Amino acid sequence: MTYRAGDIVLPATGNMAADSGKSIFLEESYQQQGSVKTFRWEIPYLCIVNLHECTENLNPPASSKMQHDSGAAPVREPGAFQLKNRPA
Repeated sequence: MTYRAGDIVLPATGNMAADSGKSIFLEESYQQQGSVKTFRWEIPYLCIVNLHECTENLNPPASSKMQHDSGAAPVREPGAFQLKNRPA
């Protein structure tokens, strides 16, 4: 993902924790002095320049593939990411 902060365009990576309909929340976990810490930040839709979804598992398990084929859940194209209320 890349987002705009003033006149600067910055890269960001992390797990998407939430989508409020006006902004997304990214989350990154790390270890510090033996304990797990979590950093979460909010990026408003208007600041998002480019957004890509990365999948760690390119071949989903057969059980999830059957759910997609049954029509129960919509199938997204790889790399496409749907935001709730993305401005045009």
